[in-house]
Amino acid sequence: MHTIREQIDVDRSPEDVYAYAVDPDHLPDWQLSALAAERLDEGPLHTGSRVRVTRRVGSREVPMTMELTEHEPPYSWRVQGIDGPVRAFFHGEIEPLEGGRRSRVTLELDFVGHGIGRALVPFVVRPQVRRELPRNEQRLKERLEGMAV
Repeated sequence: MHTIREQIDVDRSPEDVYAYAVDPDHLPDWQLSALAAERLDEGPLHTGSRVRVTRRVGSREVPMTMELTEHEPPYSWRVQGIDGPVRAFFHGEIEPLEGGRRSRVTLELDFVGHGIGRALVPFVVRPQVRRELPRNEQRLKERLEGMAV
């Protein structure tokens, strides 16, 4: 596996960053390939929560189910794909800066392909994510820093 890792500093508290970044409703706002996200369970997010995310992968729209496997607000979360030909393994980490007034956000992604996904991962998915992840972090930063406190 070849983890793709990016990091950015955001002028918001870890609590603000975590609440926004983990909320499935915001995924299409800051993740370029996320076209839609829908919670598959009710109540507050928790380890085991599932979200159906529709992403653009190459020229296709691909629905996938993601499960929250780690939920440690406001500092860390993990999500993994549980179906489909391409399954993502995502880890987000937030480090407080300047006494918690700012945050350093680290996002890591890796993938496993199943069936046709074995060909998609190295030739379509990884190149797309390598281009997209820095832009996603910039969009996350812009949206968070543009929000009223």
